[in-house]
Amino acid sequence: MIPQLGEAGFQSIGQATARAIVHRAAANRRLGRTLLVHGAAGSGKGAFLDDLLALLLCHAEAPGQRPCNACRSCREARAHTHPDLVMASPESWRDGRSAGESQVAAARRWLLETSGAPIAGPRRVVVIEHADAANEQIQNALLKTLEEPGPRHLFVLVADDPARLLPTIRSRSQPLRIGPVPRAQLVSWLVEEERLPLDQATVVARVSGGLIGRATSYVRNPELVAWRRRLQGELLDLVTRGRADRFQSIPELLEEAGRPAGPATLPTVGESEDGGTVRAPASVQREAALRITDAWQDLARDLMVAAARQPMLAGSAELHPELLTVAERIGSRPMARFLGVLQEIQDAIETNAAPRLALEVGMLAWPHLGNAG
Repeated sequence: MIPQLGEAGFQSIGQATARAIVHRAAANRRLGRTLLVHGAAGSGKGAFLDDLLALLLCHAEAPGQRPCNACRSCREARAHTHPDLVMASPESWRDGRSAGESQVAAARRWLLETSGAPIAGPRRVVVIEHADAANEQIQNALLKTLEEPGPRHLFVLVADDPARLLPTIRSRSQPLRIGPVPRAQLVSWLVEEERLPLDQATVVARVSGGLIGRATSYVRNPELVAWRRRLQGELLDLVTRGRADRFQSIPELLEEAGRPAGPATLPTVGESEDGGTVRAPASVQREAALRITDAWQDLARDLMVAAARQPMLAGSAELHPELLTVAERIGSRPMARFLGVLQEIQDAIETNAAPRLALEVGMLAWPHLGNAG
């Protein structure tokens, strides 16, 4: 049964190990000074974080009753309005800079401001979202703060990829991995909460790879699934095509990726009503390229596991029956090498590499089978 808002306990689903670690540490008053909530984009880190904040700030007397989800502190923690909760991210430091102030200086200033005493309870909780997106200078400033934490301060770092954090930050943090939800549990949740028919819920659970955030996006915006089907189908087709065809496909892929959430939501590259050229802002093209590499990464992983004789783990096969045949012909090692290249491409796009050029590098590295036969 899915817990309802107002009931005691965590409201998110899955994550049995992370829950057990937190509950046990909180009950024994042995919570570390720094917690690291990490997991892939779409894994449900946000929902788990809200549960964690409610647990940390709840006013219920018995530790075993936290979060009670009934007290004012629980409600304010989940709404991110609690007076002892401060939150930031590399994006907020960039956007909140004073005139002439660097992002690093803004981060240092914010970290200094968090050192104040708690107002309403025994501890102040400091959350840094997208911590793995912070540059090395900011991470070094954060490390200095973590090395000398106040006795009444607890830091929560949230990251997609903990490997992008400094090793010294990771070593000072209690990791809480947010991973895929067991398929049966996710199917049950989709049927109960999203009112999906069982057959549709089963497909969504498999295609999403058990990531609840991604599954929810697919349910609420079916065009996302249709777009991923088209994109991955094109990428599978490009396995048998040459460099010219691959490069020629990139502008169209970027244009369509700019609107998977709805054609009216983002500008794309194309023709305006008066016949002029409409150019998408660089930030939009970057987001589009990252959407492509995210779906590409899922496809490559599924090809790799299918080639390793584990087709039941290849969620994309639900949308692309030909995937298993392609996987057999390519093999797992070439796909493993490609995944390494693709990760470098994603990192480059996030650090302002030209999206089209970055995708061209990906097309060059994408395995080639020659003409099908």
